[in-house]
Amino acid sequence: MKVLVAGGAGYIGSTACSALLDAGHTPVILDSLVTGRAEFTRGRIFYQGDIADGALLARIAAEHPDISCAIHFAALIVVPNSVSDPYGYYRENVAKSLEFYHNLLAHGIRRVIFSSSASLYDDAPGFKVTEESPLNPRSPYARTKYMMETILRDFTAAYDMRALALRYFNPIGADPALRTGPQIKEPSHVLGKLVSVAEGALDEFLITGTDWPTRDGSGIRDYVHVWDLALAHVKAVESFDDALLALGTDYATINLGCGNGVTVKELVYAFEKVYGKTLKKREAPPRDGDVAGSYADAGRAAALLGWRAERGIEQGIEDALRWSRVRDSIIPD
Repeated sequence: MKVLVAGGAGYIGSTACSALLDAGHTPVILDSLVTGRAEFTRGRIFYQGDIADGALLARIAAEHPDISCAIHFAALIVVPNSVSDPYGYYRENVAKSLEFYHNLLAHGIRRVIFSSSASLYDDAPGFKVTEESPLNPRSPYARTKYMMETILRDFTAAYDMRALALRYFNPIGADPALRTGPQIKEPSHVLGKLVSVAEGALDEFLITGTDWPTRDGSGIRDYVHVWDLALAHVKAVESFDDALLALGTDYATINLGCGNGVTVKELVYAFEKVYGKTLKKREAPPRDGDVAGSYADAGRAAALLGWRAERGIEQGIEDALRWSRVRDSIIPD
């Protein structure tokens, strides 16, 4: 099956492309390379450009009339940056997604898988959330994901389009085959910062927020291996019609997480165990846009897609460290 992958040169998108290829599918990558890397597109069908470029999408559709599904990964994702630059985030994530969905329809691509986020959820008792849990996006980044979902839901109600919105929790690790991994030299996510401290690129790790109502005061997250996430996209492509048919709808949301909550402090201790050394660390106030967190009830993914996360945080940490040792040979800065 041929799949259009918008944002397929980024961290998660490129890993999903590898999983699609391994499963016998053909990804067609569309990426502006604003944050993605050309190195992740080598040997793959690749178009450089913006998702809102109607002429480029028309060309892709004409050259690949057998595209059966589109996966939309393309977005800016750094929460503090969204707080300082909401205009940029609403323009890139929301306005351009509106045009992307419209152009997909115009060229007969009517199955859409959207890369959404668990940051949409409100605080929940016990921190576990289902797809029906109350929403309360509390940063411009999270609100862009909410709006991108809303537009897609409205499109599926009004037009001949169907969609799955996959709500990711916290991706960690790298492709176990080390084809791709986190591409940002100075990552903003927690595991990337731990690796940076281990490598000496950062002096210390900041545990941002230690007064949350969790078991140790640090934020609670559901850390899911990026390869498990990639395999979930393969399952979503292959089970797309059956999943929506089972729900009797044209639009559905699905949580993608391990189903257990791990605090930031617990992740730090796990990292030190895998790494074999103690890191220098310090407690600090929460960053702009930070929340206590949540973890997934992943039962719907199991029921509809036949998917469960199989890799623990230790493997995610190990793969992140392995990737850090080869990254510069794959992505020369």
